Amino acid sequence: MDVELVRWPSQRQRRDQLVEARLPRLLLVEPESPAPVAVDPLEDWVRLPVDRNDLQARIDALTARGRDAGLLTPRLDQWGVLRFSGDQVSLPPLEARLAAVLVASFKGVVRRDDLTVAGWPGESPGRNALDVHILRLRRRVEPLGLSIRTIRSRGYLLEPSVPMSRVAGLAD
Repeated sequence: MDVELVRWPSQRQRRDQLVEARLPRLLLVEPESPAPVAVDPLEDWVRLPVDRNDLQARIDALTARGRDAGLLTPRLDQWGVLRFSGDQVSLPPLEARLAAVLVASFKGVVRRDDLTVAGWPGESPGRNALDVHILRLRRRVEPLGLSIRTIRSRGYLLEPSVPMSRVAGLAD
């Protein structure tokens, strides 16, 4: 899980966006600014200048809090870059459209029809087209610790391919 560093108070808007998205953030408080009130477990702050080791300790603590809150989820950005557990992969446009639907329903079943509409808006490709692209997407997300399972007669499910404790770096 990525922790975003945000300068406080100059990047107040970015902080608000991260709060809304429920993403972990570490506020870097500018020297003469008052400290923010952090009531969200996904937020912490340090005053600048900060020692590199102290900064890393705060980032590690926020990562652990996010993991404990069950917030270790994949994220897909507007450029088709899928991120999970500190790794990333760039997806071609069609696969990014399919991944967007799967990510939005992480650990939930997505119907084939919903994936087809997302992948080929306004078109109706053959049944095999979706299967081929899901196979390609499976291969791309596997190195991230993700898998796409077929749920017979229902659709597909995106989930971690290894126990969450291993994804989060807790195992050997």
